[in-house]
Amino acid sequence: MAYNQKDYFFKKAKKENYAARSIFKLQEIDERFHLLKSGYKVLDLGAAPGSWSQYCSQKVGPRGRVLGIDLQTVKLTMPNALFIAADMRDLDVGKVMEENGIAPPFDVVLSDMAPKTTGIRVTDQARSLELCELALSTAERFLRPRGHFVCKLFHSEGFEPFRDQLRARFQRVEALRPESTRKESKEIFFIAIGWKGPAGT
Repeated sequence: MAYNQKDYFFKKAKKENYAARSIFKLQEIDERFHLLKSGYKVLDLGAAPGSWSQYCSQKVGPRGRVLGIDLQTVKLTMPNALFIAADMRDLDVGKVMEENGIAPPFDVVLSDMAPKTTGIRVTDQARSLELCELALSTAERFLRPRGHFVCKLFHSEGFEPFRDQLRARFQRVEALRPESTRKESKEIFFIAIGWKGPAGT
């Protein structure tokens, strides 16, 4: 199904000088759940083309830091943000942080990571779930106690099991399909609030 690339949110993002319309998904999430505050450190996984990092940069202000990681190069410059072009599955994230002076823990870990779609629904869903698992394992390493986690999932049979994983690790877990999500999209966002630590601790 074709979509209108120049829809309302596309035009709004362009007008407001954001890198992509996906800014409004994070904005809605933040306005509902109040995740981002001045001075926070944010880890943005799947950062390209950079609109989520732009939003975070504004919210955390000059005392905050944003570290964005993506396979693609993010062609933006912000005084409180650093971008790394790398594959999360191969990257020693801890070493990157050490080399660039961004010491964990982070207050918020975000993941807008998505697989390159094949058009085969089951394959795309499985790859999306793998990326959510990767993002969660990263959050487990680098989130501060009571920190927050957001990730995107292509809705599938993996929805409930993954939500159960989050509920074992966070004080509150919500699922949201933001208003700016395209109608044909199957993506949904998990918002996990208040990191408790690994399950069973």
